[in-house]
Amino acid sequence: MEIVFIRHGHGEHLVDYPNQLNILHPGLTEYGRMQVMDLKDRVVIGSDDLVVASPTKRTIETAQVLLDSSHFFISAAIGPRMFPQMYDTPSLLCDLSYTVEEIKRLYPTIPILECCVQGGEGINKLRQQDFEKLATDFINVCRERTKRLLIISHDGTISNYRVYFGEKELTRKDFLGEAGMYQTTI
Repeated sequence: MEIVFIRHGHGEHLVDYPNQLNILHPGLTEYGRMQVMDLKDRVVIGSDDLVVASPTKRTIETAQVLLDSSHFFISAAIGPRMFPQMYDTPSLLCDLSYTVEEIKRLYPTIPILECCVQGGEGINKLRQQDFEKLATDFINVCRERTKRLLIISHDGTISNYRVYFGEKELTRKDFLGEAGMYQTTI
């Protein structure tokens, strides 16, 4: 299976970094939308590809700009996750996911690909073995649907999945950055 990771564009929570990290559900800035438009010219999305976005406003907006539509899924299995993981550090408000109820109310036409997580802190505080089980379940569900998966998520989450797929010695220096893209085959 081919997997393309896409990191969301510049978010509102980064306009006055680090002072705005504790705002709830930040969206993309105009600059972030421009970054995603530039990315749109470089990423090919086929009709058989499965596109899944994290349940946050900025990742959903990234998917909407990339696809000019709502032909994608939302899944908490790829929601915000710290990297490296720090279990005793509280989650920032900007990293709280929409709940299933909020998604259904705010984005009623976008289907949810449910995989055992119900929003809030989502996967951010899952212990490693629980994250790995969830990641296995998520990838298996996606494998049943497609040969090519595009995941629109967050730097920490993308790095956690890359480690799960077997990459070694990743650090924060390996983050993709705003509207970055990384492709792998599993």
